[in-house]
Parts: sequence; structure tokens; C-alpha cells
Amino acid sequence: MSEHILFLTGRLARKSLETVLAGMQPAPFAWTVTDIGISVAGLMTADMIRRRVPAPVAADRIMVPGRCRGDVAGLAQHYGIPVVRGPDELKDIPQHFGRRGREPDLSRHDVEIFAEIVDAPRMSIDAIVERARTYRRDGADVIDLGCLPDTPFPNLEEAVRALKDDGQRVSVDSVQTDELLRGGRAGADYLLSLTEDTLWVADEVAATPVLIPARTGDVESLLRAVRTLRAQGRAFLADAILDPIHFGMAESIVRYHRLRQEFPDVRIMMGTGNVSELTDADTSGIHAVLLGLASELHVSAVLTTEVSSHACRAVKEIDAARRMMYAAREAHSLPRDFSDALLTVHGRKPFPDSPQEIAELARTIKDPSFRVQVSHAGVHVYNRDGHHVAADPFELFPRLGLGNDAGHAFYMGVELARAQIALQLGKRYAQDEELRWGCAVEQAAEDRRVHRAPGPTLNPSLKTGSGA
Repeated sequence: MSEHILFLTGRLARKSLETVLAGMQPAPFAWTVTDIGISVAGLMTADMIRRRVPAPVAADRIMVPGRCRGDVAGLAQHYGIPVVRGPDELKDIPQHFGRRGREPDLSRHDVEIFAEIVDAPRMSIDAIVERARTYRRDGADVIDLGCLPDTPFPNLEEAVRALKDDGQRVSVDSVQTDELLRGGRAGADYLLSLTEDTLWVADEVAATPVLIPARTGDVESLLRAVRTLRAQGRAFLADAILDPIHFGMAESIVRYHRLRQEFPDVRIMMGTGNVSELTDADTSGIHAVLLGLASELHVSAVLTTEVSSHACRAVKEIDAARRMMYAAREAHSLPRDFSDALLTVHGRKPFPDSPQEIAELARTIKDPSFRVQVSHAGVHVYNRDGHHVAADPFELFPRLGLGNDAGHAFYMGVELARAQIALQLGKRYAQDEELRWGCAVEQAAEDRRVHRAPGPTLNPSLKTGSGA
């Protein structure tokens, strides 16, 4: 017998919800829709549900709107059945149940992030530790101290020890064997990068070496170094070096593929900076593709940098990408519908409602409050007095009659600006909420167990002319 789900909604959304659910046929569950007597489903609260929906209910589960405020765990206890929040947009319900109603598990991954502090020799110890803490917070597992050619690093040992004392794992990255030895003797966990000509360094210290080709593109020298350390039973990582676009990138991918074919069980490292830093494109998409490649090759670690301004979220993006790719690979799935953290600019389904559906909803409105929605036709603003559509907010504003209401005018200006950006970029817009930029912008976690505070334009102390 299939599960029976009771969907709670408001008057304005009931018809749309029923249409969506009917379109899921054959649905994996039986369903009933109940309008609890409010107009806007997003204003529903747990207290309101408890007052308006008598217990018991004839269902196995209750689904409330995603924006419902309050303690749904308390509701579950009250009704004696599970109570869950659905997606924020009812049009996303089919996708939600396509995952069997469960959020994907993004807690796991099998790729370590080495985050390089590229200008470490020029930084103070305190600055190095502070940068490392930022990288660690964003998802880094190992802090890489990048040594610079022809630049002394007199406090290298002190930097290694300070990071170790701070609980960090540390790697030292240098082409100078004396710096590698100094780092290893100071307690570094990894040394980047040894070649077949400098393998002797690994005999002098306990740090795990990362092997690279002795010369640019010389994969054979890398394979020889791998065989040498394998014969010694020594732990190591091997990096075939990912080259920049138009300077050998395709051939370098072939090298990684050959390395994996030759040694199915070897731990591989891949650097991302030569592509992400040296390409004028949004790095979230670049990191998605590179971590997809790493997932196919079962790469164990990636080395990244945040030097260029446009690559300033590299660690955070790679952390999101490694989790998404791991979940997709484990599910034998394309990397879709697992996370929107890397959809920083565009949305997969930016406009859930058609112009016709918005117009139909607008005709039911009987109050003066403005609603704002976005469709492919433009920005929609409507209330009981009319429904206006335009791509440019300046075309809409004169029709709203807000010349004598500064607070409301300011509020509508903010909302219309957000709506215009969503329209231009193809992003999801929801009134009274900030646009979502994935992992590109830090967004405070929203606790929907508590009621939303009034907007700033409704706070008397913030109105124009008020005294402090």
C-alpha cells in the first residue's frame, strides 16, 4: 500500500499545487491537499497549523510549505506522524520526490584539499596562521607553504611549527631541495615536489613526498619515480601536472589518465590553479569540471590557490565540488540535483511560473499589497489594482503610486532590483529573500523554527526623520 501524504497550503497556491501533484502521475504516493485558510502559503506557521488542522489526520505524513515557520518536530509529536518541510517552490516537488524525498548526503568525499599560501615567504607568522585558518574554515585539509624562487624564507621552520601548533597539517612546496629538507625536518607532513632526480630528499625526512615529472611533460620520468618509491614501500602522491589551456592542457589530462592506468592504486594529486587562475571565466564551473575529472580518475588530493581576484573562492568551490561529485559517483548518477552550491550565476530552473500562471494568480488578489514575481516575460508586479510586467524596474515604478511613501518605495526598489538581476541572469527570485549565489557569497543559515523579523522598512526607528 502506497504512502498517503497530506499537503498543507494556502488559498492562492492550492490550484497550482494540485496541478503539480496531478502531473506527477503515476505518483509514488497517494495525496490530499488541504487549504488551511490563509491566502499565502509561505506565511504559514506551525502554531497556525496546530490551531487549524485538527488531529488526528488521515495520512502517513504531512508536508508543509518550505517557508513554513515554526517547530515541525513539535507538530510531528502532536499529530503522531512525520511532518516535513517541502521545497521552497511547489514547482520543485517532483524533483524533490525524484530523490525519494531525501536530501542528498554531501557529508562525504574522498579528495583532500591542499590550499597553497603562495606568498608565504613575504608574510608574517601571524598572517600565515590567519590565512591558514580561513582556508581550513572553507574546507582545506592541508595548508601548503609556497616557497618563491630567489626569495629567502628565513622563518620557514617557524611557519611550519606555528601551523602544526595550530592543529594544521602542512606541506612545503619548493623547487629548492634545501627548503624541502628544512620543511621536512621542521615537521611538515608533505613535500612538494620531488622528481626522480631528487628522490634522495625522501630518504632524509619523514614527510610524504609528492612526485612530479623531472621535466615539463615528461611522464616517463614520473612513472620511473613512482616505481622507485613503490619498490621501497614508501607512501607518496604522484602529480602529472595539469597545464594551462593552449599550453598543453589536453596532453596533461592524457598524462593523468595514463598514470591511473599504469597504477590503479596510486594516490594522485592534481593542481587546479593553472586552469582556474589562468582562465578568465567564473571558477565555480571550472572547478566543477576539474573535480568531475578528478572523480573519474579517483584523484586523492587537489592543490589549489587563491591568487587571482576571480579565484578568491577556490577552496570553498572545490569543497562543494568534491562532495557533489562523490555523491553523484556513489549514486551512479550525473552530477545533477545534488547541490546548487556551484550554480553561482545562473539557476537550472530560474522561472518556475509561466506568465499565464502569474496572471491567473494576480486576478485572485483582493488586497493592496504588492507581489513581485519573475518569469521569462519580465518582472511582474501586481495587487488588487493591477498587474504590470516589464524588464526594466524604471518602467514599473511610476505605475505603483508610491511617491509619498518613502519606506515602501525603498522596499519596492530593492525588490525590483533583485528581480531584474534574477531576470537578466536567469536566477530564482523569491520576494523578501536575497538572491542566492551558491558558495560564492556567504549566506547566514536561516532558522525556520522561528518567525521572521519585520523588514527594516517596517521598523519605525529606521524611518526617514526619526531621531536616534
